[in-house]
Amino acid sequence: MKFTEHLIIAVDFDGTIVEDAYPQIGKPMMFAFETLKKLQEKGHRLILWTYRSGIKLDEAVRFCEENGIHFYAVNKSFPEETFSNELSRKIHADLFIDDRNIGGLLGWGEIYQMLTNTTPPQIEKKKGFFNLFK
Repeated sequence: MKFTEHLIIAVDFDGTIVEDAYPQIGKPMMFAFETLKKLQEKGHRLILWTYRSGIKLDEAVRFCEENGIHFYAVNKSFPEETFSNELSRKIHADLFIDDRNIGGLLGWGEIYQMLTNTTPPQIEKKKGFFNLFK
């Protein structure tokens, strides 16, 4: 599956971008910020879609900004959207990345490969004494 157009990608915070330590902020998940940055560089719009609200939401947004991620929108489909009981709270996105998916969260490397149809660089094995005779 290769996505060549620009996508709107909704991303959860706790358990997805960072380890789940709610209400605190957990450690960043391996490659989460690097992958999100690459996706933004490719023109994809990222929406933070999280259970957090108020001060806890502000802390999460600030943490992401400190790690180089500025979201297109936070808990809404577009920046100008205002909350109304007449609108569905389901946001418009092409993809959702969340640790609560069936099967859990893929690794961020796998997510990036899926979205860009790339493979990771192969690490060349170093020759050591025990590998000389293989």
